[in-house]
Amino acid sequence: MDCRCLNRTAGTFAVVTSGYVPSEATLRYYPEAVVGGFPHTDGEMEFYSRVGALVDSESRVLDLGAGRGHWAVEAAPRARRDVRLLKGRVREVVGSDVDPAVLDNPTLDRAVITEVGSKLPFDDGYFDLVIADWVLEHVADVDVDSFVAEVLRVLAPGGWFAARTPNKWGLTGLGARAVPNRWHVRMLAKLQPGRKAEDVFPTRYAMNTRRQLRRHFAGHSVYVYGHDAVPTYFEQYPVAWYAASAFRRLTPRSMTATLNVFVQKASVGTQL
Repeated sequence: MDCRCLNRTAGTFAVVTSGYVPSEATLRYYPEAVVGGFPHTDGEMEFYSRVGALVDSESRVLDLGAGRGHWAVEAAPRARRDVRLLKGRVREVVGSDVDPAVLDNPTLDRAVITEVGSKLPFDDGYFDLVIADWVLEHVADVDVDSFVAEVLRVLAPGGWFAARTPNKWGLTGLGARAVPNRWHVRMLAKLQPGRKAEDVFPTRYAMNTRRQLRRHFAGHSVYVYGHDAVPTYFEQYPVAWYAASAFRRLTPRSMTATLNVFVQKASVGTQL
């Protein structure tokens, strides 16, 4: 257990986590982060708590765009990793990605490399849950229909598709679309010094509004809601962090930074 101290106006208090200390900006706005290392608005805790409620020990899960599983090995609150890790809690966790790094992802039971726009190498209805975490913003217009069709094909009737993605009209979405893709690596290197270039992909924003998502998954039960988490992109720059937090508080709910998406595939005989 790691116990460190941080000075804050009235005195000093201990941050007790497991090797992770929240930023000073986070603790200033969210003092409860001293307990466990995460604020009550934590995006991963919110999203993966709901994901975990959709599975049991017999569930098969597909993680689309699983990548190298950097979240499992980089500094983070233990509770956040625990709520996200499904391996060992379900029957099988399979990861797919265009990047060969997925083969070394320690959070998966098995992994496959797939081509963009290609058919997924799984039987119809094989999975009970398909996760796409920070993936939808990278799907190009020409690939949206095939992407949705493949997600629904590999899902069992009544199964769930769970996604987390930037809102096209939120601060992250607006910023990403204002910066050409060729500059994204350079920009994110400044905002998130620990971010590796191989973890940065071109953004498209072809399915990042509530209306787009409901249209693409028409005939199924679609639940989309906005969520504003801590603006982690700006943790290295307190002034920008406070500005981003103020933007979040002053803008309407339609401009929340993130969209959490849950789609339940219609049962056989009920699809429109």
